[in-house]
Amino acid sequence: MTKLKSILNTRLGFFSLAVVLFWAKTYLGYTQEFSLGVTGAMQQFILLINPVATTMLFLSIALYFKKSKKAYTVLFVVYFLLSVLLFANILYYREFSDFLSVTTILGAGNVAGGLGASTTALLKARDIFYWLDFVVLLGLVLTKTVKLDQRLYKKRSAAAITILAVTLFAGNLALAESNRPQLLARTFDRNYIVKYLGLNFFTAYDGYQTAQSNQIKANADESDMDAVLSYVNEHYAAPDSEMFGIAEDRNVIYLHLESFQQFLIDYQLEDENGELHEVTPFLNSIFHDQQTQSFTNIFHQVGQGKTSDSEMLLENSLFGLPQGGAFTQVGGSNTFQSAAQILRSKKDYTSAVLHGNVGSFWNRDNTYKQLGIDYFFDADSYDMSEGNTLEYGLKDKLFLQESVQYIEQLPQPFYSKLITVSNHFPYPLDEANVEFKAAQTPDDTINNYFVTAHYLDQAIEEFFTYLKDSGLYDNSIIVLYGDHYGISNSRNKTLAPLLGEDPETWNGYDNDMLQRIPLMYHIPGTDNGKINEQFGGQVDMLPTLMHLLGVDTKDNIMMGTDLFSADHDETVAFRNGDVVTPKYTLDGADIYDTATGQLIEEPSEEVLAETEALKEAVSTQLSLSDSILHSDLLRFYTPEGLLETDPASYSYQNQLERMKAINEGLGDQATSLYDLNGKQSTVELYETNAPELQTEEDSSILNQPATDGLNETKPVEE
Repeated sequence: MTKLKSILNTRLGFFSLAVVLFWAKTYLGYTQEFSLGVTGAMQQFILLINPVATTMLFLSIALYFKKSKKAYTVLFVVYFLLSVLLFANILYYREFSDFLSVTTILGAGNVAGGLGASTTALLKARDIFYWLDFVVLLGLVLTKTVKLDQRLYKKRSAAAITILAVTLFAGNLALAESNRPQLLARTFDRNYIVKYLGLNFFTAYDGYQTAQSNQIKANADESDMDAVLSYVNEHYAAPDSEMFGIAEDRNVIYLHLESFQQFLIDYQLEDENGELHEVTPFLNSIFHDQQTQSFTNIFHQVGQGKTSDSEMLLENSLFGLPQGGAFTQVGGSNTFQSAAQILRSKKDYTSAVLHGNVGSFWNRDNTYKQLGIDYFFDADSYDMSEGNTLEYGLKDKLFLQESVQYIEQLPQPFYSKLITVSNHFPYPLDEANVEFKAAQTPDDTINNYFVTAHYLDQAIEEFFTYLKDSGLYDNSIIVLYGDHYGISNSRNKTLAPLLGEDPETWNGYDNDMLQRIPLMYHIPGTDNGKINEQFGGQVDMLPTLMHLLGVDTKDNIMMGTDLFSADHDETVAFRNGDVVTPKYTLDGADIYDTATGQLIEEPSEEVLAETEALKEAVSTQLSLSDSILHSDLLRFYTPEGLLETDPASYSYQNQLERMKAINEGLGDQATSLYDLNGKQSTVELYETNAPELQTEEDSSILNQPATDGLNETKPVEE
């Protein structure tokens, strides 16, 4: 012990202890928190050693300071910052199954509102071990168990440590390249970089790529559009003649079903007595309605931008970026050819987005102006009183009820999107709104997911009732879609028994299949609705909607194709480069038969050729989409007839008053629901059982037995 203490009393000794402790906790994080797909002895060895080099490199900065206090202070500061980076990634990965990118970190201010409860829900008891080492090191110095080494540490000795770190990294990189050639050329595989080269290197490399991307945008010119135009022309799918224009000139009402996965449709949750309860009865009825074109094999395609990525996909038929959120990174500056711009140009539509959260969340307030969205009603337009909100904004029943005062003033036809939030991780819901029993698993996130999904279902039912009572229903197309997964891959094994699956045999294929989301085009007055089984993704939603509205997309830049077209491309690209088709599912290096879910352990040359072609096609699609966003290429191409958008001309202040003034100025030509209803508001037609809006008399009614029918009032408890 005396010898060990004397070693720790030297700068090099204390530095070495810091390196060992940080290496140990990093390796613990790798193995316990991240799903890195480590296989074989070589990969296990690389994972074991990869934290060492970068840890030595960053901590060696402290060795260059002559004064002991400054040297030890720098050591602790660097150690703390590295610890924060590691722990932040652990929390982020628990929810997003991904690593923090530099753009995500820099854009944290745009997504920080209301994240406190989510962070708390992600914490685990074992997290103390990710900070215990820092406390131990600090305690050793503060208690003078280890004394500060007052001797000068030669710069050449410090340089030697740095050189050793660089040498170790070079060896690490050589091993990684031998096991995974062209590692750093694989743009879409962040897991591989962390697995082979470490989290610290990934962050630095991602920062380099971000800077490089900014430079690319500055150097782009019109010729860079050639590859994009060639792809779009070859990839275009002509509309189906029977479906084209079936919803022409109708209002578009997007209902954004937050975190809603396809498995919830028709799902019945078994209670402790063995009785089954339908989680989303109303959405199930819409899914099976003869007026609805429903899809069973639509996959979300979001990346780190999650909800905002889903918006990028459906508004522009472009993917989010490989790192960070596209809305926060390029949304406020890029040129777009959005749904709102196309419909304004072709059909004189008014556009609006309604969302009961702060407008700066995901940089929406700036991005929507670039997208040409006429009106954006955010938290400032709603009653955000205490008790009315959850972590991510206004409760859905209140949000939809309050939104109709704005919807009834929109000039028709209008293009609108209502973004719900109640069914959002960590799925909290106050007791007064709970009308469905939670699942019984060890994970409260999974348990409460069914509760908030049922609440969302009730809110949507109330909104549909209003649409019918107000007269908007018959002249609208209502599109309901899930934006992304609600249960992350890290929780899927716990979810598996509820889906009738064995957690022990759960694999990458099962994870991929759970990325299905519902997509429903509800078109009142039609009778050819059916459940469609073709494969597709969110990137296909814009061309599909445009063709339903009678707007051909041949001249527009879209990465997706019309789901109803005979030429629709059923290759689904995930943001990480994985692929799903009706024939194959490619999860990392694994190839599965999509129909059976069986792993093809020894693929034939024919299978390998087919799957390589799929990978190449997906890589091309993602790369071209990325080039459009990174280089802002749409500034170089404007389709004939597309009106220019001046973001500076949009203001999201005093919007209701402005709409009323515009309608008043139109006189008899005004087309808003309010004006067509003889200037009588329809707000009073909205019926909701939201307890926040109930009087004592109403509350007594809520506790009476419910009757059958669409407008029934459900009892408080089920």
